[in-house]
Amino acid sequence: MRYRKKPVVIEAEQFVLNSTWPKQVYRDTVCSTGFVVDTLEGCFAVSDGDWIITGVVNEVYPCKPEVFDLTYEKVE
Repeated sequence: MRYRKKPVVIEAEQFVLNSTWPKQVYRDTVCSTGFVVDTLEGCFAVSDGDWIITGVVNEVYPCKPEVFDLTYEKVE
């Protein structure tokens, strides 16, 4: 069987070094990049250019730009 994702609208902010960070991103000296976001699965590293997504039940997770571009389109 094959399935398609239901169309949903999400909130997302791009993490860019030397700018105002999304509120979910914070510094962590243990992480190799120095920046992390808390997700339902634990703490994940965030790199420059990653998207920070807030999902349908307010869960937060990072997404690489290449995957974000293939998965999402801007809603006007």
